[in-house]
Amino acid sequence: MPSEYAPLPQHAGTVPNYSLASPNSQNKKNTSKMKKLRNHSPLRQQENSPKAINKETELCSLTDFEFKREIVKILKELRDDMNSNADSLRKELENIRRSQEKLENSFAEIQTELRAVKTRMNNAEEGISDVEDKIMEITQSGQRTENQMKKYESSIKDLWDNIKWANLCIIGIPEREEKEKGIENIFEEFITGNVPNLKDTDFKTQEAKKAPNKLNPNRPTPGHIIKMAKVKDKERILKAAREKQSVNYKRTLKGYQLISLQKHYRPGGNG
Repeated sequence: MPSEYAPLPQHAGTVPNYSLASPNSQNKKNTSKMKKLRNHSPLRQQENSPKAINKETELCSLTDFEFKREIVKILKELRDDMNSNADSLRKELENIRRSQEKLENSFAEIQTELRAVKTRMNNAEEGISDVEDKIMEITQSGQRTENQMKKYESSIKDLWDNIKWANLCIIGIPEREEKEKGIENIFEEFITGNVPNLKDTDFKTQEAKKAPNKLNPNRPTPGHIIKMAKVKDKERILKAAREKQSVNYKRTLKGYQLISLQKHYRPGGNG
């Protein structure tokens, strides 16, 4: 017959030597140990359930050996539960770690994309700035070209005015005289006969030619155009002719005219 106070098996752990005790004292010990077990959090969570009350009653009725064996069993269950909870916690932490890695990777991708967008925006701004600079250059170049065109037009106008201002026209010289003496010689005789105070002046002519009839279509009177080298010479001749009030050729009474061609004649015979 096995004794109540036989030693525990080796796998249950080493326990101290026990002395004989009455059942009442043993029950008191069991009750005291039960109070200590109530302070354990897993038992404290279940102590109000009917199953826990029945379990407590059963433990109080156990012998010391049976009670210790039950305690070892409970501790083993607690250890298994803790190991299971630890495994679950490790898995949960691993899932959290993986989720964190995914978030970090997503955040890194977002940062990379943002940097790329910023780079594209900077490039676009630089491109827009370059286009604006080119537009400004084109505008300035166009303005310079326009100013140069105006300057050229003004220079051409001044040049053309000078060309026109240097023209003199003698109207009324017979064609026969022109063929015999030439326009330049006739001009010299005209000056000598009409403005003798200028006969010793060295006038230089650039061109002498017959004027087109469209100078005065209604009066196809022969006319000859003398282009002076200097506008000043033309002005002196005209001034002297105006002071005389009438001009002639070879002292004839035929009417002659000495006029300044400012608007009537364009070199080249275009009228």
